[in-house]
Amino acid sequence: MAKSSRKQPLYDQLVDVLKDRIENELLAGDLLPSERELSERYGLSRTTVRLALAQLESMGLVVRRHGKGTFVAEAHEEPTNLLGAYSFTDQMREMGRTPRTETLKFEIVEAPKHVAEHLGVRLGERVYRIRRLRIADDIPMMLERTYLPVSQFVGLTRADLDERPLYEIIENDYRDVIKVADEEFRASLARREEAELLGIQEGAPVLKLVRTTYDEKNLIIEYTHSVARADQFIYKVSHHRG
Repeated sequence: MAKSSRKQPLYDQLVDVLKDRIENELLAGDLLPSERELSERYGLSRTTVRLALAQLESMGLVVRRHGKGTFVAEAHEEPTNLLGAYSFTDQMREMGRTPRTETLKFEIVEAPKHVAEHLGVRLGERVYRIRRLRIADDIPMMLERTYLPVSQFVGLTRADLDERPLYEIIENDYRDVIKVADEEFRASLARREEAELLGIQEGAPVLKLVRTTYDEKNLIIEYTHSVARADQFIYKVSHHRG
């Protein structure tokens, strides 16, 4: 690899080289050389190569499939805008994508301290703990862990969630109107189990989100932790002066 500015990290130099190849030589779906092959070809450590591939993935230029390799991403694939994403299911449908949800766990537990504080319930009060994998066009997109107070949604079952979106159930079956959802997010790296479920490499960039949802009575009805693939989601914010 040609020498560049001393101040430019080696993995940045490799990103530039591979980005140029992706944009000018390769086609969507093409398989990139393995980490070992890239390491030998450019005389770089496997760690440096891994960082470069992670950067390309975060830029949406490649898709890393566990056990298969790294592929050039489809150029027409539009990342999902998380700003104002009221419902995952509704948003995917609006984008012309086919959403699907797999319920991985559904149970009633006693609220631990941090959950009780965020839901505004008593310590030990019964809450639903739900773990779901959100999918669009057969691509795993987001892994969610949701808590709901049992007292507000008595009789909710796993079968309900398998048949219909959660927010549809809340509003249609329980006549509870959702008013606002506060959400915080931060950049992170995928842990092993998260990576396996999302179909990405361990250590790949992800977004960690925390959502607190309120109804029209200003009561907290949902507390959710999510892990979203960084190559499939973006935040878009418009700042207005004054």
